[in-house]
Formats: sequence, C-alpha cells, structure tokens
Amino acid sequence: QVQLVESGGGLVQAGDSLTLSCAASGRTFNTATLGWFRQAPGKEREFVAAISWSGVISTNNVDSVKGRFTISRVNAKNTVYLQMNSLKPEDTAVYYCAASTKSRASIATMIYDYDYWGQGTQVTVSS
Repeated sequence: QVQLVESGGGLVQAGDSLTLSCAASGRTFNTATLGWFRQAPGKEREFVAAISWSGVISTNNVDSVKGRFTISRVNAKNTVYLQMNSLKPEDTAVYYCAASTKSRASIATMIYDYDYWGQGTQVTVSS
C-alpha cells in the first residue's frame, strides 16, 4: 500500500556531510511516523531516527549518532530526510527509510514498529 524510495547515498570522505531523501507514495495517509534505520555489513539493522507527522523527533541516543544526524520531513511532499554531518567510516551502511502507523516517534524505534520499508541506499564513508 505504501512505497518508499530512498536516494542520496554515495561515497563520501570522513568528515563530510550527506543528506538522504525518502519519498513515499501510495496510501501514505495512514503512515504517521517515518524513520531511518541502517544496517552495516555483518550487523543487525539499527534504529537511527524517527519523526512523527507533527514533527516530534526520536533519535538513537548513542554517541555514534547523537548530535550528528538530523531527521526532518515535508508532509506536503511525503518525503523524509536524514541530514548526516561529520560522517565517520563507521557510519558506512545501507540506510533504509520506513513508515509506521504509530503516531508517536517515541514508540517507533524498533524494526517491528514499521509497516513499510524502502529498498535502502548505500552510504560509504572512506577514512
């Protein structure tokens, strides 16, 4: 019912910035919260950030992410963004956007909280 397409990934150098986009289409009216996850090689998919329709944000508070990534959305465009600053090699991963019917970002931090997923976009940060 909902399709999500990520874009904006690529190869960057450590310290650089990158902004990912995810456009949602289909029956998006019931997808209240949009989130970003990432999956590095050999690791489980992990939560990065989520944002509700009203703009309330929940983020992964670990030091690896805190203060460097910013999530935003433009509801009129059904698009969510992830601005990534001061990128580090350990940020290398496939980044996925996802849509949840949950209305609060604070309770949409787990993989199982999301109903729809994009195909992912590769972010590679060279050292």
